[in-house]
Amino acid sequence: MDESQQKAARLAGFLYLFTNAVAIFAFVVRGRVVVRGDASQTASNILASEHLFRSAIVAELVCVAGTIALVVALYVVLRPVNRNLAVLAVCWRMAENAVLAMVTLAEFAVLAFLERVPYLDAIGMPEQQSLAYAALRIYGAGFNIGFLFLGLGSALFSYLWLKSGYVPKVIAVWGILASLLMAVCMAVVMIFPALTASLSIVYLAPMGIYEIGFGLWLLIRGIRPPAEAI
Repeated sequence: MDESQQKAARLAGFLYLFTNAVAIFAFVVRGRVVVRGDASQTASNILASEHLFRSAIVAELVCVAGTIALVVALYVVLRPVNRNLAVLAVCWRMAENAVLAMVTLAEFAVLAFLERVPYLDAIGMPEQQSLAYAALRIYGAGFNIGFLFLGLGSALFSYLWLKSGYVPKVIAVWGILASLLMAVCMAVVMIFPALTASLSIVYLAPMGIYEIGFGLWLLIRGIRPPAEAI
């Protein structure tokens, strides 16, 4: 284990905390403006808080940029454990972030559908609101796809942490379980969308505990030679 791995591990710890903070901000903003099942009220909320809605979109893109840096840092630390598996984990996480970056276009589509412009005035405001809400549903579907790849990539990185001995095994095992739970829940939600609300807390809580807790560990403690890990 060399100094570059130590630095990359501490950077990963910071980025786990940073990206979660930014993602929580975006999540809270969406929760304030989007009313499930009510296109009219959702449209009114977005138009009344357009700059806040736009700030959430920017926050999501900042989160994507930070997560890509996080993935690179994880690769630097875990490449010596198994280079091929580390590359696969990177690819899954990059697929996640490509999807999550592109799906913000659906949020910009929401704003476009709600603009008062002649070619949209011709179809009427109720129809514009319906189109905007449909774009939000597309955004939600893209989010599920991204989180499926997040779960797969995170599970593989957690497995490499377990094999490395750089951190306590309990952290790595929790990461594997939380990540696989997220991937499974995303697959279930895509097949049975009615379960979305019921399963949200099931996959968000364990993954949140893992990423924030592990982020703090890496930032404060860093990594240790395998013989020193507990």
